[in-house]
Parts: sequence; C-alpha cells; structure tokens
Amino acid sequence: MLRARDPAVRTPESGEAWRSRPVLLATFDVPFAPEAARLAVDAAVESGQPLIVANVVQLPPLPMSVILGYDQLDYTPEMDASLREPAQLASSLGVKVERLRVRCPRQVEALLELTREREPGLLVFGPDRSRLSRRLYGRAVRAVREQDSCLLWLS
Repeated sequence: MLRARDPAVRTPESGEAWRSRPVLLATFDVPFAPEAARLAVDAAVESGQPLIVANVVQLPPLPMSVILGYDQLDYTPEMDASLREPAQLASSLGVKVERLRVRCPRQVEALLELTREREPGLLVFGPDRSRLSRRLYGRAVRAVREQDSCLLWLS
C-alpha cells in the first residue's frame, strides 16, 4: 500500500549535518556544587555533545584597570580545581570540552547572552549555593527560566 508523505513532517536530507546542542555548566565565580559537575559531565558523555564549562565573573566598571591590565585576576587554587576537574573528566571520556571565563559588569545578563549564543541543550547552573548570595542566585534562575531556550538543572 502506498502512503502519502506528510509535508509537515521533516526528514533529514542525506548528508545534512545536525547541529549539536552542547551541555553548559555555569557558575558565578564560586566553585561548582559537586552534583552539578557530575550531572553535566554525565549528560555530555551520554548525549555525545560537547561540554562548555563557564565561569561568569563580575568585572567592576573600572576603565583604567582594564587599560592597565589589572582586570586579569587569578583563580584561587580551590576555584581553579573546581573548574578544571569536570573539564578533565569529560575530556578523558572523549567529550569535546571548552572552558570559558566571561568577564562582565552584569553576571545575569552575561549568562543569558552566553545561552543565547551557544544554544545549549542543557544548562546546568551549578554554583555552590552556600557561597553565592541568595539574591543573585534567585535573579539568575528567574532570568534563565523566563528565557526558556533550553533544559535547566539547578544546584
């Protein structure tokens, strides 16, 4: 029996490349909650998608500091380890990893812009909540939920 093909149903053309939607693990300049890092790595491995590890750092608007190069602050050893560990684990499991430091005066807006640019399939917002202000965390969660562009996991 012959069936008519529904024009509303889209099938991939041969050779058409499907765009990947990476997993984005993000924090606001505090270490990751351990369960957030594990979930992001697991999701990237299981889906076969890249992992983006992003730290959104508030850069106070001090033009002279930027001009003189004093805006380049080093991480504490604890923060460096928190950012490095999920990236190394994912890389060792065959996942493409990208680490980003996003410096900006407004962290919430920068996180939204990052999600618009990279279009992740899953955003794991995983800062250690005991080290982040409740107000900043709440603002970020509300803003990301309103954007509604990807799945969201909160620590």
